[in-house]
Amino acid sequence: MLQLQDVTKAFGEKTLLEHVTWQVGDRDRVGLCGPNGAGKTTLLKMLAGLDEPDSGIIQKPNALTLGYLPQDGLSHTGRTVVAEASLALKPLLDLKTEMHDLEARLGDPALSEAEHDVMLARYSEVQDRFRLSDGYQIELKVATVLRGLGFEPGAQQQLTDHLSGGWQMRLALAKLLLAEPDLLLLDEPTNHLDLEARNWLEEYLVAYPHSVILVSHDRYFLDAVVTHIADLTLRKITEYHTNYTKYLEQRDAAIERLRDAKRRQDEEIQRVEEFINRFRYQATKAAQVQSRIKMLEKVERLEVPPERKRIHFQFPAAPKSGRMVFELKNVRKAYGQKIVLDHVNLHIERGDRIALVGHNGAGKSTLMRMLSAEEQPDSGTRADGHQVVMQYFAQDEATRLEPALTVYETLEAGSPHTMVPAIRNILGGFLFSGDDIYKKAGVLSGGERTRLAVARMLLRPSNTLLLDEPTNHLDIDSKEVLLDALADYGGTLIFVSHDRYFVERLATKIIEVGDGKATLYPGDYRAFLWSKGNQTRTVTQQAAAKPRLAEGGPRPKPHAPSPKPLEQSYEDRKREQAEKKKRERAFKALKDRTAELEARIAEREKSIKDVEQAMAAPDFYSDHEKSKPVLARHQALMWEVGELLGQWEMLQNEAEQYADLRSS
Repeated sequence: MLQLQDVTKAFGEKTLLEHVTWQVGDRDRVGLCGPNGAGKTTLLKMLAGLDEPDSGIIQKPNALTLGYLPQDGLSHTGRTVVAEASLALKPLLDLKTEMHDLEARLGDPALSEAEHDVMLARYSEVQDRFRLSDGYQIELKVATVLRGLGFEPGAQQQLTDHLSGGWQMRLALAKLLLAEPDLLLLDEPTNHLDLEARNWLEEYLVAYPHSVILVSHDRYFLDAVVTHIADLTLRKITEYHTNYTKYLEQRDAAIERLRDAKRRQDEEIQRVEEFINRFRYQATKAAQVQSRIKMLEKVERLEVPPERKRIHFQFPAAPKSGRMVFELKNVRKAYGQKIVLDHVNLHIERGDRIALVGHNGAGKSTLMRMLSAEEQPDSGTRADGHQVVMQYFAQDEATRLEPALTVYETLEAGSPHTMVPAIRNILGGFLFSGDDIYKKAGVLSGGERTRLAVARMLLRPSNTLLLDEPTNHLDIDSKEVLLDALADYGGTLIFVSHDRYFVERLATKIIEVGDGKATLYPGDYRAFLWSKGNQTRTVTQQAAAKPRLAEGGPRPKPHAPSPKPLEQSYEDRKREQAEKKKRERAFKALKDRTAELEARIAEREKSIKDVEQAMAAPDFYSDHEKSKPVLARHQALMWEVGELLGQWEMLQNEAEQYADLRSS
């Protein structure tokens, strides 16, 4: 489908690609990986035809269609969202317009028979092409993709002029997906997506009928979507025909082999150089010295990637908070006519690790500001627990840095004296090295400021962390530094993240925000998805079970009582009483099962608390073999609670049905 032949690309003295030969096949889904600054975005631009190689060629079939999504910078104006998205299907829209024109002209009585026949033949041809291209599904296709990417039906009718940068990029992605190019080039497509939209895009790309090349810092997304990895490191592309997780293992093993070969080569070169230096001026050894000099000149020196320091970091100590950390009672918050939170009640305890999920605009950031006391509710109350030492990382935290301070001074200010020796290590983990630490915060890029803000947070003592999208603009390695630190964090953690790997690794409870509510789900994100799926199935089954009136038949009046016979025989009354007793016994059994389930849930939740208390010990993770069964036990308990809650919800639905029968 597409091939690079001996391609070289440089910017100034920095060479990004050097004599690269690589090809992409039909239906390949490739994850383009490599360190920051390796040239991934430059390569995507060259593939899209927006940049040219310095040498070499990029071969593409003439009929190949390409679609390119940059990281940001696209905008649309002058149309509604649905009208702009529909432009991606312009060939079909043109056919539709031609069909309507032909229909109007075919109705002209002044048309001659010969002209009529010609137009009729053309109409038949256009109609067949329109039908075979699913033209009658245009509106459904557009609505499905827009809804999948988070545009609610009402938002689809608004003007694109009012969309923020993130929603503009979602719309650009929607247009690319609808156009279905032969090769889709996506540079960080999940940057502006919430978890729901990210999950939808994952499924869409897995089923995409053509080739995809994407750059992403979301490792879960890469694992789910790509069929192989193209690693761009040291100006070369190395292919790994596996998913991202296994690629990391294979890449690390290959680098270790390369390091061993490099060490052996260096030792051999040193031995030869010592021989040359020792016998350089001895006439009897002149021939041997010259031979070794020529040999060294021919040696192709091995090059290894710079070793990325893996830092293990622990938060500075803070006093232990009370059992209750935050409590919201009947909290309400509205912006104009839009009610974001409506009588929300939450009780958050010490040690909870909670992820807030919900679509963009559902109210996650508003809830975070309520919890952090940065914003006050319109009504209701918020209470802090005893000795809560909180840090709040806002979405705009990067803009709160003091621009006059250097990178190093930013971290030094407000950090405990005991943490100062760790500052350089932390900066290295977030890609600040060498003279970078003397740059003023005011001259840093948006991504650099975010990394610095995250690093600053790690150095300040707290027992409660509120993090609103801390992973935005972080590369995978920087995310790992943050993730490892938060995994070992012994305090209370409440966070918003659209990185599913991040959520699955950290969260032990989920709060779903939306429609004015904040609903707590015990268990991790997988258990939450299972519970949501089960709720959807239950609603669907209940809807399907409702009797349907025959079309065109007589319809009863609203609330009309069912007719009852004037008299009932003894046998009828006896049968009715037996049925009633049977329902009462079933209802009692249902209540007993519900009570038993509630007791089991309470017991398991107590066990979880006990296990989490053991996991909170300072030296818990130091002995891997000892901690492994405890972590496995914790995970098993969380899954069990999730399943028990699912059973409890089903029993509640049954109880409601029995209650309806008893009242009828």
